[in-house]
Amino acid sequence: MSRRDKYQDDNDAQQVFDDLIAYFSRNGNENPDPIFHPDNSVNKMMQARTAPLRKASVLIPITRHGAGNNSEIVLTVRSENLNSHAGQVSLPGGSADDMDVDVVATALRESEEEIGLAQDKVEVIGRLGDMALPSGFQITPIVGLIEPGLQLKPCPIEVAEIFHVPLSLLLDRNAYTSSTMNYDKQSRKVLELQFERFRIWGATAAILYHLAQMIAEEKSRV
Repeated sequence: MSRRDKYQDDNDAQQVFDDLIAYFSRNGNENPDPIFHPDNSVNKMMQARTAPLRKASVLIPITRHGAGNNSEIVLTVRSENLNSHAGQVSLPGGSADDMDVDVVATALRESEEEIGLAQDKVEVIGRLGDMALPSGFQITPIVGLIEPGLQLKPCPIEVAEIFHVPLSLLLDRNAYTSSTMNYDKQSRKVLELQFERFRIWGATAAILYHLAQMIAEEKSRV
């Protein structure tokens, strides 16, 4: 049985989706906790930074759960032609433009440009806290629901591939492992999750793990 089959056949898949909805019904936009890096040395480096960070947003597109359609999250593989993070798994999104009225507008516009997800097909249910990146960006993740089966089309300049991962897998904190990578001449701890042939790691894994952690903590208090 593949990892996808394990989580798609999981009897708790409906409960995982319900827990997500319940969390954002209570915590949609109310002062969300910031997202920290798993390596505290990176957090200290970002706190000491004096240069301003560029604003950016990503969308966490989650398909609705239904009969025969267990909920999934849409992820992308970045084009090899990009100057930064080429070939890495990412959430759709990007830098804020002057035309964007807020962080939600940025996430929706960028997702439409990158994967052809029409803005009116997304029901925004909340946001996560900001995450400061050593690359000089401050990312705000926006969470939105979409219908399953939408025809998405990658913009080849930015996106090499679009794929879906079971929500119940990405919200399972035990599915994540730690590894190390070299950054700024130091070994840094990063989170990662392997799904089929895709390695989900770095900021994307940290964002999704944070979402899983927030939902689990909220559920334990209810």
